[in-house]
Amino acid sequence: MNRHAIYHILDTPYAYAKDINTLSVTLRAAKNDIKICNIHYKSRYDWENSFNIKEMKIKDNNSLFDFFSTDISIERNRYRYFFELIDNRGDRFFLDERGLRRREARRKEATAFQYPYIARPDVYNEEKWLQEAVVYQIFVDRFYNGDTSNDPQNVAKWGSDVNEASMFGGDIQGIINKLEYLEDLGVNLLYLTPIFKSSSNHKYNTADYYEIDSQFGDLEKVRELVRKCHDKNIKIVFDAVFNHSGSDFFAFKDIIFNQEKSKYKDWYFIDSFPVSLAEVNYYTFADNVATMPKFNTNNEQVKKYLLDVAKYWINEIGIDGWRLDVCDEVDHAFWREFKKAVKSIKKEAIIIGEIMHEASSFLRGDQLDGIMNYPFKGALVDFFGNRTIDAQMFNEILSINRNIYMDSITRQMWNLIGSHDTQRFLTECHEKVERMKLAIAFQFTYIGVPYIYYGDEVGVNGGEEPQSRKCMIWKEENQNNELLDFYKKFISIRKGNQILVYGSFKILYCGGNKIIFEREYKNEKVIVAINNDYESCGVNLSINAEVQDIFTSKSLFVGEKIHLNPMEFKIYRIIK
Repeated sequence: MNRHAIYHILDTPYAYAKDINTLSVTLRAAKNDIKICNIHYKSRYDWENSFNIKEMKIKDNNSLFDFFSTDISIERNRYRYFFELIDNRGDRFFLDERGLRRREARRKEATAFQYPYIARPDVYNEEKWLQEAVVYQIFVDRFYNGDTSNDPQNVAKWGSDVNEASMFGGDIQGIINKLEYLEDLGVNLLYLTPIFKSSSNHKYNTADYYEIDSQFGDLEKVRELVRKCHDKNIKIVFDAVFNHSGSDFFAFKDIIFNQEKSKYKDWYFIDSFPVSLAEVNYYTFADNVATMPKFNTNNEQVKKYLLDVAKYWINEIGIDGWRLDVCDEVDHAFWREFKKAVKSIKKEAIIIGEIMHEASSFLRGDQLDGIMNYPFKGALVDFFGNRTIDAQMFNEILSINRNIYMDSITRQMWNLIGSHDTQRFLTECHEKVERMKLAIAFQFTYIGVPYIYYGDEVGVNGGEEPQSRKCMIWKEENQNNELLDFYKKFISIRKGNQILVYGSFKILYCGGNKIIFEREYKNEKVIVAINNDYESCGVNLSINAEVQDIFTSKSLFVGEKIHLNPMEFKIYRIIK
């Protein structure tokens, strides 16, 4: 046995309250090293009865590790447990808080792991509606110009070349005008980039968190949008920046005017006085971005102001949550208070962070409900797009991503393949639509929330920003209608098959440019096979069953092999 690979801690995702009566427990071991993994458990105050024994099953694995997992329940939810491991040679080991040993400890009652109590406030309340959602991101200035009367000065011609300062006149009325398009597409969660008053086209340098930017509309127009979205059973999430403000925000302007005498000087991190936009002698977003001074969220006045903003927009017009820009540079204590504030107003409101890397410290259930899953995006770009990794490495990356969060959080990750901050996926694919289609097929059959960046569905391309922020293509003759229909089909499949939302995930084959996996839920199984190669292949799986191809709706018998043509995918539901 590889003892170095054995790992368990009393924290997520290895031990956490799945609900008020259930403890989820996971143990990591070297791949193919453990034949049997049992958990011995009972009440931490039971000194007389024997331990209950339950065999744990492998819930996931990669080339290095197997992850054994199970759920246990004890009356009053006070747990004492240890692990019994039997390797392939039949040798028996035990793991408790004192570590790994060959013999069962005499003091096993006292040295067992203890999860003292499942308290209701510590139970993470997952959001089922989020897990079942399909997200559509709108960069407001580039989606649709529905009201030319509020166009900014020097508005550019729709669809012309973009630069850092371009403004095209997209607005809230434009989104309202295209709600039928979005409804027909099938998406049910809109995420809008910031719409608050700001001097830029992207609006991430906020001047006023309580005012809608006039080039987008006004409060009543936003209220109309939210109401009409809800009438169509579409949720809507706003984007906000609580890491920094714009340099034209009232508090920072006061500092510029009053300098050391300003009552807001502690709202920011000032290096020296006099504060100067030219010298940038203050902490900013990124490196010396003068127009984005960083908030001091440890300041009680700042904290109150921002929490009041978060509550106001839920109260005022009924938005369904927040997407939080640069949230990993804001302290955890602030986000804990933020969650309490938001959920006190609307319990089912969601909180999604823009974090471009693994983010377990933010996703223990006390802060965020999920993040924009950039590690997922990066893996899909490298496997399907630029083809710089093989299927095994692709799965390694996603396996890490799957196994550092609670299962409910994993189902709530926003699985994007592109955003306003990255190259368009079609560009990552070197304009090869067949590669993008395979990525979409994986995105909509994998664990997590599928996410569409506006225009991807009609073939909008573009490199690094601002080229990734081109205008939406609305002329049908210029749209990729085959790709649009492909998206519609997969959105319908996702929404019509709960197994793709709630099902477990298991790799069946992973080699070369081919990956085959299984989703299982309530005794139903779906097998997804993807050949990311320009040559045909056959993979031995010994399915030997009648299946229904979910994508084509055809029924057929699959025997020992799954046959895949070049750049082809199959989605088979096993028919008993």
